[in-house]
Amino acid sequence: MPRYLSLVRIDESTGPAGGPSAELMQRMGELIEEMTKAGVLLDTAGLTPSAEAARMDWDGEKVSVTDGPFTESKEVVGGYALMQCKDRAEALEWTQRFLKIHGPEWQLACELREIAEG
Repeated sequence: MPRYLSLVRIDESTGPAGGPSAELMQRMGELIEEMTKAGVLLDTAGLTPSAEAARMDWDGEKVSVTDGPFTESKEVVGGYALMQCKDRAEALEWTQRFLKIHGPEWQLACELREIAEG
């Protein structure tokens, strides 16, 4: 079965100041449990803020390192889910369910990509 990576993109400047609510974390836990029992979820996690990140760029000769936050980035990857689904339609369905458990205070998007095998 194909594997899919869902990259959760967020605008760190528009999220709730206190982060996810207890209610959201409960809904997230329930969805994660359901996905795990269904054998779909292989791994998932949120990521630390971009202020704690480093970006490395290769210009063909040398690597440069820039510490976060990255002012030129409006959206950053805030988390991910690695899933194994029967097809793209199933991966889209799970990803949509993940988005829908968030309340109106969240502005986020998921980029769903199939993992190239072999």
